Amino acid sequence: MDHRSETDIMELIARAPWREAVTYRETWPHEYVVTGKDGQQELLAAFCERIRRGEGVTCRFFHQTREYLFLGDYKYWTMTECADMDVEGGDYILNRALLYRDRRDFEIRRGDTGKRDD
Repeated sequence: MDHRSETDIMELIARAPWREAVTYRETWPHEYVVTGKDGQQELLAAFCERIRRGEGVTCRFFHQTREYLFLGDYKYWTMTECADMDVEGGDYILNRALLYRDRRDFEIRRGDTGKRDD
């Protein structure tokens, strides 16, 4: 897999058909793409390459710990570890959420809400 530059991944992100996670609109608003269905294997590969290179940040969402990639005004994550994916042949969810610009970007704790103004 080749090393993608910041501009390349940002171009892939800009072209991706992000859809709102409607179920979480009032609690933990975010967007997602389905990599196989939406033809976003190249974006997923670029995301995983950045994670493999150590650019991910380990964060907690209640009891879950995963690697997030912070780019621009968003943080990006998958529910499956990149090491466990068949990036070219699988169908995975790549999520993104606007940054809070506070500690909730790194750790969501009991009592926290997904509302940006709380």
